Amino acid sequence: MTDYLTSGEGASKPGYLVLLRHGQTAWSATGQYTGLTDVPLNEEGRRQAMAGGKRLREAFPEGFGDGHIFSSPLHRATETAQLAGYSDFETLDDLVEWDYGPAEGRRREEVSAALGHDWCVWDEGPEMLPAQMQGNWVCTLPSNEKVNVHSGTGETVEEAAERSRRVIGKITPLILAGHNVLLVAHAHILRIVTTQWLRTDPRAGRLLRFDTAHHSVLGYYKNDPVIVRWNV
Repeated sequence: MTDYLTSGEGASKPGYLVLLRHGQTAWSATGQYTGLTDVPLNEEGRRQAMAGGKRLREAFPEGFGDGHIFSSPLHRATETAQLAGYSDFETLDDLVEWDYGPAEGRRREEVSAALGHDWCVWDEGPEMLPAQMQGNWVCTLPSNEKVNVHSGTGETVEEAAERSRRVIGKITPLILAGHNVLLVAHAHILRIVTTQWLRTDPRAGRLLRFDTAHHSVLGYYKNDPVIVRWNV
């Protein structure tokens, strides 16, 4: 085991919370907000997932025990988990991506142009976007796959943070018992999970870059929740 991930002697030492972002999709490649739309991995995303799994196994050669791997139910996350070599997982609805509402499927520049000012999801959230931006449509991806897009009212960052705290509440007893736990999910929700692990404002997630198919490690240092390693 890599020395920075050694949790110490004895099972009484806490384990680690490991976060794995899914691989690239057609929308992540173009910078389109991808919340609840079930956009699959593209070919590059599948390659990334396998490479990300290799890096993660090098960091955690002992793997993760039964009942210690959790994934968002969205296909881009579950396929990443499988391609990374972690197929024995439980899905958690609370790990789905932030619901971007009217921004779904759009780029930040498009939303800003529609509003007439620079819009940031971390500052204003999707809830302030006009109702006329909502709707349902079918999107054809570059692979010719079709996905159903629903653009509703969206979710506040506080609501996403509440979901994140439920996830942390579920897995913290495992970590405190000395087990390493793996979460496979999406960039924004994992960044928000991190802020809630650190017990800080969820909007601080904007400061945490998290690339596709990369992993990050959270843990404890002198009883304080900390970031151990980021965006590996």
